Amino acid sequence: MKLLMVGAGLSGAVIGRKLAEAGHDITIVDARPHVAGNCHTTRDAETGVMVHVYGPHIFHTDDAEVWDYVNAFETFQPYKNRVKTTSKGQVFSLPINLHTINQFYGKTLRPDEARDFIAEVADTSIEDPQSFEEQALRFVGPDLYEAFFKGYTIKQWGVQPSDLPAAILKRLPVRFNYDDNYFFHAFQGMPENGYTAMVERILDHPKITVHLETSFERAQKDQWDHVFYSGPLDGWFDYDLGRLGYRTLDFERFSYDGDYQGCAVMNYGEEDVPYTRITEHKHFSPWESHEGSVLYREFSRACEPQDIPYYPIRQVKEKALLADYVALAEQEEGVTFVGRLGTYRYLDMDVTIREALDTAAAFLAQGQATPAFVKAPL
Repeated sequence: MKLLMVGAGLSGAVIGRKLAEAGHDITIVDARPHVAGNCHTTRDAETGVMVHVYGPHIFHTDDAEVWDYVNAFETFQPYKNRVKTTSKGQVFSLPINLHTINQFYGKTLRPDEARDFIAEVADTSIEDPQSFEEQALRFVGPDLYEAFFKGYTIKQWGVQPSDLPAAILKRLPVRFNYDDNYFFHAFQGMPENGYTAMVERILDHPKITVHLETSFERAQKDQWDHVFYSGPLDGWFDYDLGRLGYRTLDFERFSYDGDYQGCAVMNYGEEDVPYTRITEHKHFSPWESHEGSVLYREFSRACEPQDIPYYPIRQVKEKALLADYVALAEQEEGVTFVGRLGTYRYLDMDVTIREALDTAAAFLAQGQATPAFVKAPL
């Protein structure tokens, strides 16, 4: 069949490759001048640093099949994400761990002592946390909440933590040992030559044709036997019911001769600091050595129509609108909505790849009867 992938990010690339290997003719279009979507990486011409153009992407998963898949197209170097945060004139480790607790409170607690101490300062009167704020207060108490979560969350989401659902902080990591690895997955790493090189290899197949800087119009759908669409779900319908809410990011780039902050990610938890974090990109490739450094301050704000959407808000009104768009989408024929934008869900890279593999498998089993959503957005 003649199949179209709208978007040359992870979803379009992985689905396209699987279906090309099965003998289908694949066309991939992307409005941007590069492949790999928001995980696009490129070498900075001045310093040689591998830059994550749309913000850092760190690969972590427990899915062995997905780990094997990405390693078939790119060598992944070991990488541990060790995040720091500046608060109250000090630098602390995140996620909250035994070192963070002892440093913050000026103590030398052992693990069992720290566990008892946090239980004492936590607000145990909150039995069933309903908001982000209640969830944080229930598990770490007011002091750690104020220092590390409140200001950062207000800046990131543009609303008070009391107005956000508890689910955003559902798995609040608090460790009563000195483990400062931000993630806990079995497989963690960074692609040696960047994500764009990996996606380019995934797309390197004789039955795949890629057209960059090429827009897609819904009216073109009938030119293909089936379309896999990874653009905004509401965009497919020309935003007829209104726009789904997103947060976007502004990046303020600056350079430094040497090592600016000694780590890849430095959060700023206080509300009066306008940016959420500073990322120093040479630290995402610790196997390389660079004298110069490339850094970005990140500012979060409401997404306007001309902006790149990053984080789906998914509060009550957005979910209601999403349900209406899902109902419309399920009436469509010959199109399957995929990925972060197509299903209006925040997806890590490994989940995006897993769902792309599952979507390709569903199409190979069902053909044009493949539903609008292989993974339901609601």
